[in-house]
Amino acid sequence: MLNQIPAIPVADTVETMMDVLTDTFASFFKSLQSSGTFLMEGLTGLLAAIPPILFILLIALLAYIATRKLFGLPLFSVIGLLFIYNQDLWNQLMNTITLVLFASIIAIILGVPIGILMSKSKVAEGIIKPILDFMQTMPGFVYLIPAVAFFGIGVVPGVFASVIFALPPTVRFTNLGIRQVPKELVEAADSYGSTGKQKLFKVELPLAKSTIMAGINQTVLLSLSMVVIASMIGAPGLGREVLSALQRAQVGNGFVAGLSLVIFAIIADRLTQSFNKKKSF
Repeated sequence: MLNQIPAIPVADTVETMMDVLTDTFASFFKSLQSSGTFLMEGLTGLLAAIPPILFILLIALLAYIATRKLFGLPLFSVIGLLFIYNQDLWNQLMNTITLVLFASIIAIILGVPIGILMSKSKVAEGIIKPILDFMQTMPGFVYLIPAVAFFGIGVVPGVFASVIFALPPTVRFTNLGIRQVPKELVEAADSYGSTGKQKLFKVELPLAKSTIMAGINQTVLLSLSMVVIASMIGAPGLGREVLSALQRAQVGNGFVAGLSLVIFAIIADRLTQSFNKKKSF
C-alpha cells in the first residue's frame, strides 16, 4: 500500500532551490569568498608574523589578567603553546585561531541581537526557537553542503558552516539572560522614565552579562569543534592535520594534532570563563 504512494520530490526541490540561489547570488557569494579569504589570510599572516615566543608571552599575560594568578592558566598556556611550537604546528595553530575567531565574532554579532529580539517578542521567540532546535539537532557535517554550494572550498565555507553550528548558544543564552532580569528592576527603570534603549543597555544587558558570556563561551567551543569537520572542505589549520593523519592512518601525527586542539580548546575555554567569573584555572 505504502509502496504505491509516489515519493515526495524533496531532494529535487532542494536541489532546484540551491541552484536558483547560487545562480541568482553568484556574484555576491563570490565577493564574500574573495573578501573573506583576503581578510582571514591577512589575519593569519599577521598572527604568524608575531614571533612565537612573544605570542606565547602575550597569551600568558592575558591569562594572568583574566585569572590574577601567576600559575594555573598562565603556566598551562606557556607549556601548551610551547609544545605546539615544538611539534612544528605553529602555522596550523594560527590558521585555527583565525577560523575560530572569525566564526565566533560573526556568531556573536548575529546571536546577541537575535537573542534580544526573542526576549522582547513572544512571536519572534515562537518563530526562532524551532529554527534553533533544528540547527542544534542537525549533524555538523550537513552544514558543509550549503557551504560548498555557496562558496566552494576553502576557509570561508568553513567559517560559514561554523557560524551556523555555533550560533544557537549565544541566541538562547542572551534570550534567557534578559528574561531572567528581575521584573522589579525593569519596573523601577520604567518608573524613572527610562527609554527602551536605556533600559536595555543600562539595566538588562549588564544584569544578563554572566548568562550571555556563558553562551559566548559555548559558541567559541562549538566553533572550535567544527575545525576538523571544516577541514574536509579545505579549511586550513590543526583540523587538516587530524584529517590527514586519519586518511593516512598516522596515529602518532593524529594524536599530536588532536592534543594541540585540546590545548587550544582548554586555553580558550578557561580564558572566556575567567573573564566572566574571575575564577582561577
